[in-house]
Amino acid sequence: MSDLISSTLVPLIYLLSAVLFILGLKRLGRVRTARSGNTIASTAMLLAVLGTLLDMGQVDYRFIIAGVILGGLVGGIAAVKVEMTSMPEMVALFNGFGGAASALVALAVVWQELVETGSVDSAASVIGGSQAVTVGLSILIGALTLSGSLIAFLKLQGKLKRGQPIMLPGRHVINALLGIGAVVLVGQFAYQTGGGAEQPALMLTLVSLALGVLLVIPIGGADMPVVVSLLNSYSGMAASATGFVLGNNLLIISGALVGASGLILTQIMCVAMNRSLLNVLVGGFGEDGGGGGGDEEYSNVTSCGAEEAAMLLETAESVVVVPGYGLAVAQAQHAVREMADLLIARGCKVTYAIHPVAGRMPGHMNVLLAEADVPYEQLLEMDVINPEFKSTDVSIVLGANDVVNPAALSDKSSPIYGMPILNVHDSRSVFVVKRSLSPGYAGIKNTLFEHDNTTMIFGDAKKVLQDVINELKSL
Repeated sequence: MSDLISSTLVPLIYLLSAVLFILGLKRLGRVRTARSGNTIASTAMLLAVLGTLLDMGQVDYRFIIAGVILGGLVGGIAAVKVEMTSMPEMVALFNGFGGAASALVALAVVWQELVETGSVDSAASVIGGSQAVTVGLSILIGALTLSGSLIAFLKLQGKLKRGQPIMLPGRHVINALLGIGAVVLVGQFAYQTGGGAEQPALMLTLVSLALGVLLVIPIGGADMPVVVSLLNSYSGMAASATGFVLGNNLLIISGALVGASGLILTQIMCVAMNRSLLNVLVGGFGEDGGGGGGDEEYSNVTSCGAEEAAMLLETAESVVVVPGYGLAVAQAQHAVREMADLLIARGCKVTYAIHPVAGRMPGHMNVLLAEADVPYEQLLEMDVINPEFKSTDVSIVLGANDVVNPAALSDKSSPIYGMPILNVHDSRSVFVVKRSLSPGYAGIKNTLFEHDNTTMIFGDAKKVLQDVINELKSL
């Protein structure tokens, strides 16, 4: 019976799980189908776990049940308690946990196969050359992902130089030496004889942790969407390497899917910012503050209150809402949905312009607006909405900055020159809701604020929108 389960049932479960992973990932690519995609992928993971337990045969289910309860409790509390503004930090942590799990599994194999047995042969002789190298790579990528994700988490929270780049002298040389050292340690672990395999394995773990820290600290907050996506890819590659270590085909497939999709998303993010991945990884973007950003640098800024904004919105036939990180900070997604409903009831067409790197992680604005049940068909990507701005009566920018800065189109000296932006400046009228004239992550002046068709509304986005809603109701 056990042979039948291992030879027939388990492969079928793995095949079904792999297919569901692919289908779930495909559906996660669109806002309308993302929830069902998440459910499908979760079901695939459940099947994968069940298949693995059946394949292992005799296991201590006390630890399995305890892990399920503890993990489910942590995940459930995080899903309920974590605010939308902290979602990028949670994603960064989850990436780190994935890397940590892969590294720990690889270290467990080292202890079980080499240390506890007291073997004096090389790891390559005991477990095979390719598998020994894979164990080393799993430790390397997993530990790097863990420490890099923790640094990304701290940067997103503003606890490391307020998210700004930290530029160590000679960092490229240090990183190169650490990288070479990591490769040497992988080789030493795989082919060293005479016992003591745990020493290069532990040294590799420490070097990889240090490398993860040093690779992420020079990257500024403006590049965090790229970093989060790249670390997600790393966690997938670490999981795939662990699959080779354990001989688990499904882990290889699912890890490869995560790794490949993460790399593709990273490339999409880089294209959206008109920057190469190498340029992002070198870091330093926004370190010197760019063109400044103090209030005194603006000379032609006009502002108004909620009453004036409501009067113009009342007569508008088309309105485009441009959400940014400030919308998430203010937790104003429900307020913007209420305002949109009022305008739609008056016959106005309302859409939302989504820039690929708006917010602090890929898809941040989509998730934020989905929480407020904004209809999927109203969410338009940059390439779709940009031609529409010229016929738009009013655009409302809520907490976005660099992604609507016309300097990206005209100022060749600007650090964001060439970055695709949302062309809100083409609208007949633009309202920018912002607490102040402070710069975005690029640390530069936003020339949109001085355009003749732009009016600033200073204040918290949620409070401003609630005031506009009250004014609209009174008109």
